[in-house]
Amino acid sequence: MDAAARRVTVIGTGYLGATHAACMAELGYEVLGMDVDAEKVAALSAGRIPFYEPGLPELLAKQVAAGRLRFTTSYAEVAAFGAAGPGPAMHFLCVNTPQKKGEYAADLSYLEAVAEGLAPHLAEPALVVGKSTVPAGTAVRLGERFAALAPAGHDIEVAWNPEFLREGFAVEDTLRPDRLVIGVGSATAEAELRSLYAPLLGAGVPLVVTDLATAELVKAAANAFLSTKISFINAMAEVCEAAGGDVMALSEALSHDTRIGGRFLTPGLGFGGGCLPKDIRAFMARAGELGVDQALAFLREVDAINMRRRIRTVDLAREQCAGSFLGKRVAVWGAAFKPNTDDVRDSPALNVAAQIQLQGAQVTVYDPQANATATRIEPTLVFADSALEAADGAHVLLHLTEWTEFREIDPAVVGARVAAKHVVDGRNALDPDAWHRAGWTYRALGRQVR
Repeated sequence: MDAAARRVTVIGTGYLGATHAACMAELGYEVLGMDVDAEKVAALSAGRIPFYEPGLPELLAKQVAAGRLRFTTSYAEVAAFGAAGPGPAMHFLCVNTPQKKGEYAADLSYLEAVAEGLAPHLAEPALVVGKSTVPAGTAVRLGERFAALAPAGHDIEVAWNPEFLREGFAVEDTLRPDRLVIGVGSATAEAELRSLYAPLLGAGVPLVVTDLATAELVKAAANAFLSTKISFINAMAEVCEAAGGDVMALSEALSHDTRIGGRFLTPGLGFGGGCLPKDIRAFMARAGELGVDQALAFLREVDAINMRRRIRTVDLAREQCAGSFLGKRVAVWGAAFKPNTDDVRDSPALNVAAQIQLQGAQVTVYDPQANATATRIEPTLVFADSALEAADGAHVLLHLTEWTEFREIDPAVVGARVAAKHVVDGRNALDPDAWHRAGWTYRALGRQVR
């Protein structure tokens, strides 16, 4: 099928949706993005991204200027745009599925709202493709809802195409993914998605075709495995501290085992963000609904280990302040949950900073990209304009997000700005020898005092 003529719509233009829309346009398709947030639509229509993601602003501006990508707030326009193209319309669902308040389960209300808003406008056959992370069984229920509400009835088919984006590498992961997974209920849906992704498949990207439930489970299983690997090495950090070992040396030894590998085996403050924490909790909740909660019982400990790392980091910082934060100044390097993003959702760094402030310290935070987003979440914290400014007069410095900028700073220069040379490396990413030579007391999770 002629790529230039094919039309694709993307509903939900947050991190996932904006990236998918821009990348589909980059592949040559005509794309219409839709969101109920008029301000967001206005910004995107002007080629502006309301969040930080390397490479995406340039790509989006390029596609908007070329006329291959535009945005709307209208479900009716989405349906009409899709129906006017060759073949069945293809609508991608990229809305958020956050954790329900007070529960582990996923909140699917945004997906349900899309069905309520879009389905009544679908009078022609269409393929609705979910990309959001959802509990197994969601696609079937959503398909039933579209069939009940759409004039086209059962000619509306739902497929699932889970995303595997890493924040900071979203464009790369969309245009050059390590695999594509599509869950389909018919040969027609499979053929349409194969056609859409032909440019990627032709470049050698592996394609895994599954049923709907398996496609939904793949993302949950991947995040559960990654979370488990991260928490495993952090559990080893706890043991190393008690036994007098060095978790970094332990991690290096394990990484040479080809059965284990070194990725996601760096000990530290643990995982956060808008995906791993809420996804493993939703996975546990769904397992309970299916009557197999014992199969995922280990994820409760994975979650608990992860949260303990935050508590231990606070403890290490307090130890460097002679047992009390009262009247002490604490510098925090990092607010985003990981580098190369301004995302502070469930950020371990920001959570630690807030905990320390509640215990009486004056906390000053600096992040190369996330100061603005962090200020909205924790407005009572002080935010500095540079790493050195944050360190001024500090009695202890905490390194909590592993931006390259922090690793490259000369510890001797920082030492001239602080009140006391104590550093807690919450990411095990600084060079302990360099900091020690500059006269600092170096503490890190899973390592002994330097």
